[in-house]
Amino acid sequence: MIVTSTLESGLRVVAEPLDSVRSVSLGAWVGTGARDESDERSGTSHFLEHLLFKGTPTRTARDVADAIESIGGEFNAFTTQEQTVFYVRVPDAHLERAVDVLCDVVWNPAFRDDEVDVEREVILEEIGMRDDTPDDLVHEMFGEAMYPSHPLGRPVLGTRASILSMPRASIAEFHRSHYLPSNTVVAAAGNLDADHLIELLASRAPQSNATRPTRNDPAFVPAASETFIERDNEQAHIVVGVPAVAIADPDRYALTVLNHVLGGGMSSRLFQEVREDRGLAYSVYSYRAAFIDTGFLAMYAATSAERADETLAVLHEQLDRLINDGGVTDDELTSAKGSLTGSMLMGLETSAARMRRLGRDVLVEGAVQDLDDLVAKVEAVDHAAIGAVIDRLLRSADRTLAVVGPTPLH
Repeated sequence: MIVTSTLESGLRVVAEPLDSVRSVSLGAWVGTGARDESDERSGTSHFLEHLLFKGTPTRTARDVADAIESIGGEFNAFTTQEQTVFYVRVPDAHLERAVDVLCDVVWNPAFRDDEVDVEREVILEEIGMRDDTPDDLVHEMFGEAMYPSHPLGRPVLGTRASILSMPRASIAEFHRSHYLPSNTVVAAAGNLDADHLIELLASRAPQSNATRPTRNDPAFVPAASETFIERDNEQAHIVVGVPAVAIADPDRYALTVLNHVLGGGMSSRLFQEVREDRGLAYSVYSYRAAFIDTGFLAMYAATSAERADETLAVLHEQLDRLINDGGVTDDELTSAKGSLTGSMLMGLETSAARMRRLGRDVLVEGAVQDLDDLVAKVEAVDHAAIGAVIDRLLRSADRTLAVVGPTPLH
């Protein structure tokens, strides 16, 4: 049974006891990410993610790592446009240590000057690695083209200029104003006692009931039609897509099914046409991104420069086919729904996966979604729902193109 509780500070706690496992996964889900930054301080959330692992007033970075790794556990984090997540997985006998280390790291960072400067160099190397990886860079470019002049279009890593100029004081202030109990969900799953977990958090999490600053995002402007970076690569990396629905939009289930038919697996239209039938690419797929107020649907392929124009034409043809040929077939609809519901159920067989589901649902949706209800909503998607999504999102949408490769496409 899933247990939820809200502490006096506003910290939300959600836990799922699982007596069939011998691990506990614990995550602090902070409702702040790259879109909460200013242009000048782009990359603050990701910089902060790095710095919290550098230690606290009572723990060095080595102490933090050793406290978890010495018991066979793992500790990591990630940053997105709208959230930053710190997660730890340990044997069930070490729940108290996991809570202690996680709370200390998230809410008591030391921000030592020398460590800030060291981590600044690490992030600059990370940016350089991203820039040298065209299949990563092209997705960053696509996001910037899809959301010009908006925080959602900025890279999560920030820029070299923003990282080089970012003072310790501004990072510490960002932490103080955003890393608040009321802006955080602590999710846990595994062999644990939920009441004991809540007691541990009540004694270790901050007592402040302050609230985070309000987002004051600028209005969205139309997406750019295309963006291109010329690189002397063997391949052209191509992303083409259209605006789509927000994270809680009722059409998200139909769009998820449609995306799976389009490019969600080896039986998808893109894989079969681009790779199996024409041999144009090794890697080809479609994906969707969703935020609190917007989203997009995109297709990716990497191909030789000589065949880039042909590959792009096939990508466009697949969208046109959805629009002009009556959507998807009966077999495609049945197969996509079966694949999605099956992977949804099998994907929750570890404590870590269940923790991620709990944290994401409470932070984004406000409550844990019933799994049987989710399956039912996917199963309920029919041809009419697919047709409605195609009409809404594809039929008259302008398409955005991003390319990293040897020469511009024609």
